[in-house]
Amino acid sequence: MDLDSLAIHAIVHPTAAFSQDAVLEGSGATPAGLGDQTDHASDWAGSQLNPKNRIDSLDFPSPPLWRIDGSAGLGTQYYAVPLFLGSLPPLRIDVFVAEYLGKSSPILRSLLDLDKAFHTKDAARVNRLGIARHIVRALHLWASNLIEAGNKEVLDNLFRKAPFGTKIIFQNLELDVANINISIDPNHELELRMLSVSDLSSMWDIPAEEFPPSISLDDLEFVTQLHDSVCVVRQIAGPGSDGGRHDDHDGLLILKALSSSNKYLYHELRVLLTIPAHPNIVERPLHLITKQVKFGNKKGIVGFTLFYHRTSSIRDHVPYMRIHGQLKLPDQVKWATQLTSALIHIRGEAKTYYPDLRLDNVVLSEAGDAVMVDFEQRGVWCEFGSPEANNIEFLRILACDDPSEFTGYDAEPTIGEELRSGYAELLKRLVPNWEDLYYNREYDNPSQGYNLAWKALTPPQQEAAEVYMLGRVLWCLFEGMAAPKRGAVWQSYRREPEIEFPEYSRTPSAMRRLIDRCTAGRRPAWSDMVARVRSRVVLKSGEVVSQRELRQLAKTWWTSELQENGLYLDKQGRGADLDKLKQTDASAQRPPLREVLKELEAFKASIPHS
Repeated sequence: MDLDSLAIHAIVHPTAAFSQDAVLEGSGATPAGLGDQTDHASDWAGSQLNPKNRIDSLDFPSPPLWRIDGSAGLGTQYYAVPLFLGSLPPLRIDVFVAEYLGKSSPILRSLLDLDKAFHTKDAARVNRLGIARHIVRALHLWASNLIEAGNKEVLDNLFRKAPFGTKIIFQNLELDVANINISIDPNHELELRMLSVSDLSSMWDIPAEEFPPSISLDDLEFVTQLHDSVCVVRQIAGPGSDGGRHDDHDGLLILKALSSSNKYLYHELRVLLTIPAHPNIVERPLHLITKQVKFGNKKGIVGFTLFYHRTSSIRDHVPYMRIHGQLKLPDQVKWATQLTSALIHIRGEAKTYYPDLRLDNVVLSEAGDAVMVDFEQRGVWCEFGSPEANNIEFLRILACDDPSEFTGYDAEPTIGEELRSGYAELLKRLVPNWEDLYYNREYDNPSQGYNLAWKALTPPQQEAAEVYMLGRVLWCLFEGMAAPKRGAVWQSYRREPEIEFPEYSRTPSAMRRLIDRCTAGRRPAWSDMVARVRSRVVLKSGEVVSQRELRQLAKTWWTSELQENGLYLDKQGRGADLDKLKQTDASAQRPPLREVLKELEAFKASIPHS
């Protein structure tokens, strides 16, 4: 089955249990009497040999006026950077291409590599895709036309004065870039929801003088975009600069800022300002970044800066080091011990939880130590999450079912309103105020963040869920793999895992036993049966099935999974049993974090020359 957002609803998510098989493979036999002429005509109309189906070129212009720093949003958001406007502030003006635009033409979808774009994010691989090159060529023509018409100030104003997170919208996708219509969508809503230092000081009962110093967004120079919420910037010399701290980095800093919603950003800021320092947890923010809001004469907080660790995520380093014989056991044990110590610190000293543990959220310091980042507390994919946290996340997915969240256009919920309402009421029994937390776009200072699944867990369950994630991460560290599963539908890796959890090939026996204890209660997952292969969702068994058959297999599997956990509702919204959900919870079988740390330290002491 082709990998797209609707496939997520029909195959990957628990919504598959309620699939109506609306999308079936094939449309039947050719009507009698049409014969080969229809087939030949159809073949020619859809052939790339037909001149009307050709793209003039996918080469980058020379010299290019734009570059692409990566992508997000399952292939719908691209970090486009103008190269002709000089130094610019980091306003996060990205290009958006709705997924449905690429579905009208199979030829266009193939030529632009839109299936690959769904799971490819890093700049190096994104720039090899046809869609990135097509975007650069379309932007090149758009900018050239404006410049030739004497309207360069339109672009200059866009990248210097527009609301933070303003979107460049591709209204259509065409083979000829000259026929692509481009519009601008100012993100006024985000600026309206920005809060000032005074606002947050009052909310958090933290004196304003205890906040990091504030500097203007205009005092930062954009360098490169790393992820959706993280870019590298350079502080322009001026008031509040502390260049001595960053001499080795040419004044480079990390800017954390969200262009979609500021409520997660402000929550993370509060966590980072209140958590006591720990050597393996990202340092306290260096600056608050403010922007003059166009409404109300307010200086709103748009983000914050952090120390820039050039080595970036450990996710790509570990497989590289393994392949080149550089991954050493003392380092693996050191990182495992450091992460466990940091988790204990978060629970014991900060009195909060960390639901985001995966190698993507661990960077290496200049000294080679592990440093945990990303404290938005949104949670991880099911491949890393514990069964008890995943079950509640499945419940949230069903309660909030809305395909337009992925597809970019309005669509009816796949499970129907009665079922969706039934799951909404069920989730309310676990998290009474979940609708306010999930749907309210205003930041309202929630005591333990916005993660519904983790708010439904008790503190002991939260620690057990952290131990489970830690077990998966330990497996990645000791096996030298980027992730526990290969062919994840959400994201491809530069180096895909060669084996999958819970297989072992390199992990010492003592660590295998520890990992197995940490992941006690693990359950079979749908990702054990399917994978992404060349941008299609297929069975891992190798059996070739039709789209209809794959959808039916997913429906059967998810129905059974929901029933076993007491989460299956019939069409009238009845049948759930939360007591059954409690009975399947095996979190008490896992060791506490301090016991894990003790075993890691004992193993470390047993390694010669460690």
